[in-house]
Order: sequence, then structure tokens, then C-alpha cells
Amino acid sequence: MEYQLTIGNQTRRLPLVPINATTAIASFVLLGDDDLTYQAAQLLAARLTTPFDYLVTVESKGLTLTHDLSRLTNHPRSFVIRKSIKSYMQQPLTTTVKSITTAQAQTLVLDGADAAALQGKKVILVDDVISTGESLKAAESLLQQAGSTVVGRAAVLAEGAAQKRTDVTFLAPLPLFNLDGTPQPA
Repeated sequence: MEYQLTIGNQTRRLPLVPINATTAIASFVLLGDDDLTYQAAQLLAARLTTPFDYLVTVESKGLTLTHDLSRLTNHPRSFVIRKSIKSYMQQPLTTTVKSITTAQAQTLVLDGADAAALQGKKVILVDDVISTGESLKAAESLLQQAGSTVVGRAAVLAEGAAQKRTDVTFLAPLPLFNLDGTPQPA
């Protein structure tokens, strides 16, 4: 079973993958799909009208989108919230999150040097798909600890109930599915 997705001039067939006993998701993998990533970045760039200092993403599927979006909006630097503490990090800020696509809670980490650079700055959080919103919420917590202000949220897709959110700029809705491939109500 597949779901057909169109973003701008790009169309993809996404396989439906069960994530629990009742629900499947359309597996959307942006990493490595450079044409779709660039098309999405162009479309999102046109919709980001609130002034901001930096774009921030959570690794890893939003990395290439954030890179393209940063370049298209003339922002020469972006930041990445990591999923583990790296040896080079000094005084990292951490929190935990459980998302719809992970079996266990994950640690989110903002390097202390990045936190210092983001202090007092206006940021837009970028991700490939917004679903439950838990990853965004955790990322926002880290950014608040760093003294930043989140002035916007952007994603390629809003999955399930997230498509009703008015605080996220997104390009297309993405349904959740029953195991038989029928869309669940948003």
C-alpha cells in the first residue's frame, strides 16, 4: 500500500508502514531526496514572513531542508539540536522526547556554544514532518533554556491532527492510516 504525495512539482509514492497495532504512517524520508528537499525549501521560504535570526532543526531528517531554507532566506548559519551528547560539546543543554516514530524516549541536546550563540535570538524551528508535536515541544524547551524566542515553526508535512495546528507553517497535510490503508480522521 502506498500514499501519493505531491509537493510543488514533485510527486512521490510513500509506502505505508505500521507503527502500532492500529496505525500506519506514510513513510516520508526527505534525506537524500534533493529535488524534493529544494522544492520544499523554496515553497517554505516564500511563506516565512516573520523576521528571524536563525533556523534550528532537530537531527536528522530536517537537516538538508534547513540547509536549503537557510541559504534561500539569506541566513548563512543554522543550528542543529542533536540526539546525543558529543565529546566536543561544552555545557550542553538536554531534554528528552518520545515521538510517534521512535520506540523509546530520545535525548535532545543543544551544544552549550550553540546555546550561547542563540541567546536573545529569534528562531524558527524546522522539521520534515510535524505529528504529535512532542519533538517541537522538546526543542522549544531547549531553546527557551538557551534564551531564544521561537517565532515560528515550519515543516514540509503536518501529519494527522497536526494539520489543524495554526502555529506551524506547512506545505501539505499527511493523514495517518488504518492498517488496511484507509486514512484515519484528522
